[in-house]
Amino acid sequence: MSPTLTLGIDTSTDVRVGLADETGILASRAVTDSRAHAEQLMPLVNATLAEACRTLDDLGLIVVGVGPGPFTGLRVGVVTAQTLGFALGVPVRGVCSLDAVAAGHVAAGYPGGEFLAVSDARRREVYWARYAADGRRVDPPSVSPASELPELPVVGPGAGLAGGTPSPLDGGVLALAGPELPEVGLSPLYLRRPDATVPTNRKSTLLQPRLARGLARS
Repeated sequence: MSPTLTLGIDTSTDVRVGLADETGILASRAVTDSRAHAEQLMPLVNATLAEACRTLDDLGLIVVGVGPGPFTGLRVGVVTAQTLGFALGVPVRGVCSLDAVAAGHVAAGYPGGEFLAVSDARRREVYWARYAADGRRVDPPSVSPASELPELPVVGPGAGLAGGTPSPLDGGVLALAGPELPEVGLSPLYLRRPDATVPTNRKSTLLQPRLARGLARS
C-alpha cells in the first residue's frame, strides 16, 4: 500500500500549504500577503501538488489549521478544505494552528523546556498557547496583550511581538504532523468577536428634529 498523501492548509496568519506522506515532507509553499487568502489559496495548492508531481486525486487526507486567527482568513482556509474533502471524498482533519507551530519548533531540535507558541492577534494582542518540551499543548489557546504572557521562550509568527524571533508556520510540517496532532473539529477558533458585526440597534431613517427644521427654513 502506498503512503497516504496529506495536504496541509493553514490561513490563520497568511497562506500556508504543504504536502507530506509517511516518508516526510514533499513540498511546502507560502504566500505571505495576509490579505490574499481567497485569491491565492487554490493556486498555491495546485502549485504545491505540481512541485511534488502529484494531483488532487492522489490525496488521502486534508489537514487544516483552524486557528486561532482572524475571522476572514480562517473561514477561507476551513471552507476550502471542507469543499476539497467533499469533492474528493477524503477526510478533513481540523487542528489548532499553534499546535503545528509547536510541532515545527520541536522537530527543529531546539533546547527543551516549556515554551509558548504565539501569533499576531492584532489590536496589540497575541494568540498563544503553552507547550511542554515535547510539543504537547498544556493549556487551551488564549488571546491577551503580549506584555501579559508567561515568562517563557516564545516561538511562532507572532514571537517578535513578545521579544522573540518570528518563525512562521510551515505547511509541510502541518501536513506531516497533522495526522497525529489533536483533532479539534472544523469550527474556526476566533477566541473573540469578529471585527465586523451586525448592528443590534436599528438606526432611524427619519431626519433629526433640529436638522429637519433647518432644511425646512432653507
